[in-house]
Amino acid sequence: MALRSLDNTLPALVAERPKKPAAKAAAAPTAEVPRDSRHNDENSPLPLQSQPAKAVEQAVEYVTSDDLEPLQNPESRSRECVMVVIVKAMKNPRSALCKTSIMACADIFRSFGRLLLSSSTKEEAAFDNLLLQLLLKASQDKRFVCEEAEKALQTMAVSLPPLPLLEKLKSYVNHTNLRVRAKAAVAISKCVSRMEVEVMKEFGLATLLQAAAELLNDRLPEAREASRSIIHSIHNGFSRDNTSNENAENESSTAELWESFCSSNLPPLSVQSVVRIISQ
Repeated sequence: MALRSLDNTLPALVAERPKKPAAKAAAAPTAEVPRDSRHNDENSPLPLQSQPAKAVEQAVEYVTSDDLEPLQNPESRSRECVMVVIVKAMKNPRSALCKTSIMACADIFRSFGRLLLSSSTKEEAAFDNLLLQLLLKASQDKRFVCEEAEKALQTMAVSLPPLPLLEKLKSYVNHTNLRVRAKAAVAISKCVSRMEVEVMKEFGLATLLQAAAELLNDRLPEAREASRSIIHSIHNGFSRDNTSNENAENESSTAELWESFCSSNLPPLSVQSVVRIISQ
């Protein structure tokens, strides 16, 4: 087989690329003319020596010690501001921020529960907005926000005074939102379970019974179960009151008195439903 000859010679050197001609020397920069900053500076304030004396006095508002007034109930004002901020955070579309604000709301109930409904009108208005937002958040589809709001409502029911809280919750029994109505019913049932019969009478046994009977026909089972719990709490208080009442007739049993009380405050169909719940 013929062998191909190998060319051991080195390849020809590649011609060097021609260098670019040197750029023209840049012109020497001209020295900047220093400018006196005191001239043509519209934003610089005038020195105090050149300002009129009256303008300086008007710029500072002095309050004499005789005109100072103490802030009335500063703690109530602080709680009001905190609740306003929490309500604003609860309306935020970010779920994490909303959940954190609900947790802060529960802490407020634990710390200041006895004081929230016994102070100024502005603080009560801030609490009304807070309660509405809690009920709305507890009715949402976002599970972790809903669960946190339910925990906050439970904390509220066991931390705040039952009578003023019940006054706030009763307006939500007829709410158009089914879930809000159910969450309010659960909070009412927990609130009523803590009440003594004297407190129930102060609120109105008939009013409580009518609200519970109305919730018996609710579309959501959560509201109906809360209604049964309210009826049992009312019946227990009613029974204790009539048992300890020395003026009660001996021949009248508690069941008869209870049925008579229901008949005088409820329509016939509701009376049968309420009596059936107690007899079960």
